[in-house]
Amino acid sequence: MVKVEACGICRTDLHLCEGDLEPRRPGVVPGHQVVGLVVGGGAERFAPGDRVGIAWLRGTCGVCEFCRAGSENLCPRSSYTGWDADGGFAEYAVVPQDYAYALPTDRSAVELAPFLCAGIIGYRSLLRANLPPGGRLGIYGFGSSAHLTAQLATAQGAELFVMTRGERNRELARSLGAGYVGETADRPPVPLDSAIVFAPAGDVVPYALEAVKPGGTVAVAGIHLSDVPVLNYERHLFHERDLRSVTANTRRDGEELFRLVERLPVSAHTTVVPFAEVDRALSDVAHGRAAGSLVAV
Repeated sequence: MVKVEACGICRTDLHLCEGDLEPRRPGVVPGHQVVGLVVGGGAERFAPGDRVGIAWLRGTCGVCEFCRAGSENLCPRSSYTGWDADGGFAEYAVVPQDYAYALPTDRSAVELAPFLCAGIIGYRSLLRANLPPGGRLGIYGFGSSAHLTAQLATAQGAELFVMTRGERNRELARSLGAGYVGETADRPPVPLDSAIVFAPAGDVVPYALEAVKPGGTVAVAGIHLSDVPVLNYERHLFHERDLRSVTANTRRDGEELFRLVERLPVSAHTTVVPFAEVDRALSDVAHGRAAGSLVAV
C-alpha cells in the first residue's frame, strides 16, 4: 500500500474518461503516474517509508511467448493501473511489488510523477523511432510525453524539429532547444531521419511520413489514435520508410529511463493541480491549453 504524494495527469486518463478507452472495471479510479511512500502490505522489495513509483503496466502472465521473449508489453493477459485496477487519483493506492519502481529522493514527487508514463512511453517511442546518433528527430504534438522525449533526444545529440498546435507548446519546444518549430501540417526545412507522432490524430501520420527521408522511421506513440487517412504508397511508404506503433512498455524500459534521468539533464516542466480540480485539468489537456506536464497533489 502506497500513500500518494503526487499523480501525473495523462492523456490516457482523458481517453478513459471520454470513452475512447472502454473501462475494464466499472468505477475504476484513473491515474497511473503515481509517486508515493510505502505504508503497508507484504512487500519484500520495499520497506515502509520507501518512495516508489506506480506506472501504467501493472501485471503480466510471465509465461506467454511475448513475456518469455522480453516483450511483456505485448502480453495478452497484461493489466494496467487506472484501467484494470484503481490508480492514483486517490489518497492511497496499491501495486504488486514487482511492478513498482524504486525512485530517487533527491527530486520532488511532482517532478518525478510524469516520468512514470510520459517519460517511459516517450523513451520507448524513441527506441521504436530508430533515431541514428546525431540524427534529425521530428516530434508531432508537444505535450507531457513529447517534452520529456525531446530532452532525452537532444541530450544525446539529436537535432529537434517540432510540429504542434498551441503557442504555449511551441514556446516550450523552443526553450528546450528545438531548431525548428511549426504547425502540425508544416513540412520541416530538411528531411528527417525519424519522427514520433504524439498527437492522437491519425491525419498527422501522412505528414510525418512525408517528412522523413528514405529509410526513415515514424513511430506512433499513443494508446488511442483517430483513423489514419488513406496513404499513397509512393509518397508515404516507398523507399523503405517504416511506420511503427508503440504499445505500452516493459519494466526494463522504465528501469533504463530512470538510469538515464540520473545522468542526463532531463526534467519535467510541471503545473501543479489540486486533486479536486483534476476534471478541469483533463479539459485543459483535451483543448491543448496545457504545456508540459500536469500533476495532481
